[in-house]
Amino acid sequence: MVKNTLRGKSAVIGAGISAVGRVPGKSALALAAYAAGRAMADAGIEKHQVDGVLCSHAFSSPFHRFSVALSEYLGIQPTFSNTLQVSGATAATMFNIAAAAIAGGLAETILVAGGDSLLTGLTPDLAIRSMTESRDQQYEMPFGIPVANTFAMTAHRHMLEFGTTQEQFAQVAVIHREHARSTPGAQMTLPLTVSDVLNSAYVTTPYHKLDCSLISDGGAAFIVTSAQRAKELGIRKPVYILGGGECYTHEHIFLMPSLTTTGAVQSSARAYAMAGCTPKDIDVAGVYDCFTGTVIMMLEDLGFCLKGEGGSFVEDGHITYGGTIPCNTHGGLLSFAHSGMPGSLFHFHEVVQQLRGQCGDRQVLGAELGLVHSLGAGFATNATTILGTEATL
Repeated sequence: MVKNTLRGKSAVIGAGISAVGRVPGKSALALAAYAAGRAMADAGIEKHQVDGVLCSHAFSSPFHRFSVALSEYLGIQPTFSNTLQVSGATAATMFNIAAAAIAGGLAETILVAGGDSLLTGLTPDLAIRSMTESRDQQYEMPFGIPVANTFAMTAHRHMLEFGTTQEQFAQVAVIHREHARSTPGAQMTLPLTVSDVLNSAYVTTPYHKLDCSLISDGGAAFIVTSAQRAKELGIRKPVYILGGGECYTHEHIFLMPSLTTTGAVQSSARAYAMAGCTPKDIDVAGVYDCFTGTVIMMLEDLGFCLKGEGGSFVEDGHITYGGTIPCNTHGGLLSFAHSGMPGSLFHFHEVVQQLRGQCGDRQVLGAELGLVHSLGAGFATNATTILGTEATL
C-alpha cells in the first residue's frame, strides 16, 4: 500500500442516472441536472450541502465551463469546481480528483456529473465528427486517422501478435448484449449472436458496426463526500474510494509506445497499490468498451489475464456471471449506452449498484470490491478507480 494514500478517505453516497438512448428534447445540461437531482435524493442531501462540482465536457453543449453552468442551473455556488476533458478517461479521473480534493480539504461534498445528447443533439455525422476532430489536424487527419481508426490499428496489431480473432471480438459484444437484456432502461436489448456481429457492415476493419459502441443521449451523477461525513449522515451503504491511478502515454497514435500494451498497466498498478489489493481480489469491473477489442486488451493490461490471452479469456466465459471477473454487467457502451465522455459514468453507476447489492437479477453475489477503468483517445489516456464496501476497509 502506498504511503500518501486516498484509501477510504471518501465515499460515494449517492448515484443517479437519466434515461439513456434516444431522449429527445433534453440538452446535455438537462440530462446532467436530472441525474444530479437523483443522486442528491439518493444520498438524502440538499443541494446547499454540495460545495464542489466536477463535470465532464459535453460535445453537444455550448458551455466550456460545464461545471459552472450546471451549478447555476441547479442554483448552487460551490467553492470547488472544474470541467475535465481527458477524453474517455474523464470519468475515472473525476472520481480520483474528487477523492483528492476531499482529502486535501478543498471540498467536503462533491457532485460528480456528466451529460450529453450525442444522439438527438447532434446528427450521427456530427457526433462522430465532434470526436474525430480532436485528432491532430496536421499529422493524423490528413492521412485518414480519425479516432475509430486508431483503435482499429491496435486491434489489427493484437490479432497479428497474439492470434486474436474477429470471433473473439464479437463474443465481447454478445456477452455485453446479454447483460443489457437484464438491465432496465438499456438502449439495446435485442438478442445478439456472433454471426450477427460478423455479418454487420464494416466500420473500419477489423471492426464491424456491432463491434462499436452506441451513440446515445444520457447523463449520470454521484455524490462523493468524506468518509467521516458519510458516517455523520448515517449512510447505510457507502461505497468507498480505495485507490486511483492514471497514465497518459501519448497524444499522437504514431508515438504510442506499444500498440498492444497501454497506460492501463501503470494506472491500474497505482490503483491496486493504493487500495492494497490485486486483480484477483476484484469482484466486479466496469471496463471501457468503446470497441470490442478494447475490452480484450484492457483485461490483459488490468491484470485479469496474461498478455495475449484476452481473446481466449473472453471466449471461455470469464467476463460474465460465474466467470473470473464479471464485466459491464449493465451492458456497457456496446449495449447500455454511450453518450460520449459521460459514458464511463454508467460503468461507475453499475459498479456502485453492484457493491450496494442493488442489482436484482443481475447481481454479482458477494460483490465487495469493484474496479472501473476509463480510457480514451486511442489509448492515450487511462484512469483506474477501485471502489469497495465497509468490509474492504
